[in-house]
Amino acid sequence: MSTMSQDRPLGASITDASTTPFWEAAKQGVLKIRRCTACKKPNWYPRPVCPFCFGDTEWESSKGTGAIYSVTVTRRAGPIPFAMAYVTLDEGVTMLTNITNCDLDTLKIGQRVKVVFKPTEDGNMLPMFTPA
Repeated sequence: MSTMSQDRPLGASITDASTTPFWEAAKQGVLKIRRCTACKKPNWYPRPVCPFCFGDTEWESSKGTGAIYSVTVTRRAGPIPFAMAYVTLDEGVTMLTNITNCDLDTLKIGQRVKVVFKPTEDGNMLPMFTPA
């Protein structure tokens, strides 16, 4: 069986002063994460305070590559099937995302992926992943 991914409408992003650098970088095709200035651990979701030591964090560019930690293909939630996955980035953080631009039936845990960006209804670009 083969189920090719299809683009689907993506709702507007939630943008405020703390997320603007993320969305601006995404428009340029760059995935940003935050790293603690004290303990040096990366974190996702981006937030100004480190969840490990409560230090300050700063933006850094991710390589945008990683591996699928867990994946499921949703076929009955709407008219378009899609894949939801946890992807562990090479920087060490794990993010919930979609896998796109592929045959959804071939996705596997451990499979290498790379970031792609899809437009939201408000013109921002949302990071998703595709097989590398």
